[in-house]
Amino acid sequence: MDKEQQELYENARKRIQQKKRLYYHFVLLILGSLFLFVANVLLKFGEPNLWYIWAVTVWIFIFVLHFIKVFITDRFMNKDWERDQIERLVLKQELKIKNLESKVSEELTK
Repeated sequence: MDKEQQELYENARKRIQQKKRLYYHFVLLILGSLFLFVANVLLKFGEPNLWYIWAVTVWIFIFVLHFIKVFITDRFMNKDWERDQIERLVLKQELKIKNLESKVSEELTK
């Protein structure tokens, strides 16, 4: 397996791990929400003021952030994006260096 195939394999493996953790998070959210509901409403744990709704709401917000990271942010800002950005910046720096070299050579010839 050459270096490029190895890199593709590693990126795919990391992506699968991200999705797997997100699915575990979702299952844990569902089970945890059910547990909090049962503890508050059926077992009368804490005051019967439906505090579990706030806990589940915060948990859902965290899950949504996790979902956005996995399916939106990491999908577009992956290794290819990173590589393109690096190449763009390197080319920009090389252009600046060439411009400076030409200015210096012009100054020297005067």
